[in-house]
Amino acid sequence: MINEGKDKGKLTLIDDFHKLYKKEGLSERVIESFRKLIYDYYRNYKRDFIFREEKFRTPYYILVSEIMLQQTQTSRVSEKFRNFIDLFPDFKALSEASLKNVLKAWQGLGYNRRAKALNKIADIVLEKYDGELPTTREELRELPQIGEATSGSIMAFAFNEPTIFIETNIRRVYIYFFFPGRDAVSDNEIEELLKKTIDKKNPREWYYALMDYGVMLKKTHPELNKRSKHYRKQSSFKGSNRQIRGKVLKLLMKKPEFTEKEIIKSLDFKEARIKKVLSDLHKEGFLKKEDNKITIPK
Repeated sequence: MINEGKDKGKLTLIDDFHKLYKKEGLSERVIESFRKLIYDYYRNYKRDFIFREEKFRTPYYILVSEIMLQQTQTSRVSEKFRNFIDLFPDFKALSEASLKNVLKAWQGLGYNRRAKALNKIADIVLEKYDGELPTTREELRELPQIGEATSGSIMAFAFNEPTIFIETNIRRVYIYFFFPGRDAVSDNEIEELLKKTIDKKNPREWYYALMDYGVMLKKTHPELNKRSKHYRKQSSFKGSNRQIRGKVLKLLMKKPEFTEKEIIKSLDFKEARIKKVLSDLHKEGFLKKEDNKITIPK
């Protein structure tokens, strides 16, 4: 780990790096020093996850893990990933599964829109791409729940392509190394540095290394992401509509059908809020309403 020594008069590795960068800009020596610091840490402290194992580096498995990782901690994803792919080992199995069964397998990961999106992606891949995940970033971005960052991570991890993408841990690393003392650092600035510093020969390992370094920095320098221009404090889950949505779906996974009144009676939230959530879930295709009964579609 980088020495963060507190004794005055003693230069730390990061101090040395900042001095070199200030003197030379983004020179070859600076780039080599940066990569060495990242890879040295990775060699000693890299994290092991099931979805990083070589046998799980297929496009389908990478897609599943990257959708799971969008808004869920890696430790939680590791717990759920194996069970999910055992139940749905390929696009065909996932496409044939009911939304209810996919949501059941997704329980504990949160943000259920992602589970529904995966179910839909499987349909699209089978219908449009002969069962193979698209291999271009443009085509990936056309799929549900896949934006700029996820399309980039899939290209890097599934196909080992040197694409450029930014997520929270990567952002933290670049702010730490290249923007000492700066606030309101934009992703455009970071992207330009990423383009010039990426290890094009080993993009998969490079991004794994960056992310692992970023996780370490979260513990030692928790303020770093607040210095991003794009920093937003996450709203509380407790009492949120997201919590109500989760509770509604959980009810419907325990029992096949409910009436609206039964759902309202079962939840400790204001009736108007529950009705609004039920309406939203229905519009989004999570719920089916028929003869005063509410169910999750088959």
